[in-house]
Amino acid sequence: MQEPATIYADKEIEAVLAAVIFDAKGLVPAIAQQSGTGEVLMMAWMNRDALVETMRTGRVCYWSRSRGALWRKGETSGHVQDLVDLRVDCDGDTLLVEVRQTGAACHTGRHNCFFRAVRGGVLETILPVIAPPDGSHRA
Repeated sequence: MQEPATIYADKEIEAVLAAVIFDAKGLVPAIAQQSGTGEVLMMAWMNRDALVETMRTGRVCYWSRSRGALWRKGETSGHVQDLVDLRVDCDGDTLLVEVRQTGAACHTGRHNCFFRAVRGGVLETILPVIAPPDGSHRA
């Protein structure tokens, strides 16, 4: 049986908010990492509201810069990220979000967003599509 998503109490949320340094636009980079394997899945942005929602619900939520709105990961595709652990880096300006990924993390339908690598001097696609692309463009 799978463990439930991690949900934080208000006191813990306030402690994290006090430690995080948001940029001039009110954003902080959030790196999503697969629990158990350490695979880096994606990088997206969180604002204060996205961070609070993530910590309160246990479902990862980001800030979509292109849409100017909260982006509840997997809301339309079903490819959700359940929160396992949340870490703040040494400078307070980057988050590491440990998740249990359901399906594809990348909007291209790949398991992670880092599916291109330099091989022999050219950029090659190294990961297959595992799900239909979600139709979104960029976050």
